[in-house]
Amino acid sequence: MRFAREGANVAINYRNGAEQAEATRALAKAARSNGSGRELVVQADVSNEDQVKQMFTKAIEAFGSLDVLVNNAGIQKPAPSHEIEAADFDRIIAVNLRGPFLCAREAIRHFLSRPGGGVILNNSSVHEIIPKPKYLSYSISKGGMENLTKSLALEYAGQGIRVNAVAPAPW
Repeated sequence: MRFAREGANVAINYRNGAEQAEATRALAKAARSNGSGRELVVQADVSNEDQVKQMFTKAIEAFGSLDVLVNNAGIQKPAPSHEIEAADFDRIIAVNLRGPFLCAREAIRHFLSRPGGGVILNNSSVHEIIPKPKYLSYSISKGGMENLTKSLALEYAGQGIRVNAVAPAPW
């Protein structure tokens, strides 16, 4: 919202469904109402490599460039650890860790293709370091996000690419 208010072009991703699409479009238009930038709403499941590539292609074609990526997708499903279904575990890891990796990889490829570097901001959770009982998959995914963030930050700092994370708590 702040980027749009400041006049930046903003691409906003949603996963699926007409209701989610409409809510995302309304949010994008509201965000732009005080700024001069343009908005783009793009449907993609961030855990799907082909859809992520298409999402980045659409955004870069629409705006000519990408300067900042905010990885914000995340899901969780509470369950005692001994009752977690493998499909639920896999889906949470896919959205919360594979998704940010795929998006960061595409952003970094773009940043390296032109001068000026770029910024990746990962929205994590305090549970990247503080375990959360009954949320094993979520905690693991956020712990992985912490290491993903630090690894990418160290690897690409010399090319002008900053990678950081915020890890808010629910309280």
